[in-house]
Amino acid sequence: MAYGEDPELAELRRRRLRQIEEMQGAESVNTQAFAAQDAEAQRRESERAEVLRRILTPEARERLGRIRLAKPDVAASVEQQLISLAASGRLQRQVDDATLRALLERIAPDRREISITRR
Repeated sequence: MAYGEDPELAELRRRRLRQIEEMQGAESVNTQAFAAQDAEAQRRESERAEVLRRILTPEARERLGRIRLAKPDVAASVEQQLISLAASGRLQRQVDDATLRALLERIAPDRREISITRR
């Protein structure tokens, strides 16, 4: 203790320092947990991409990529269905572009026809 330092103030400083160290330790644990979750999500996404690469032809993958840009929810639904079909063994060959289009027509909601009449 330095000359003229209040013992009560020194005790408060020690407590606060201990509290800060505990908070930093907890943040470190949270950061590690988030990093582990992120790594797990990346691993699942890479496995999903690998499965799709195996079951889709390049043309079908390209079409699905364009759909993902325009309608991510439809693309996710199609991907999930394709992966579950492959996992259950109901796909005997790679899905080509025509087969993917047929699947999309069944999944996608009906299009609204818009007609403009000029007078």
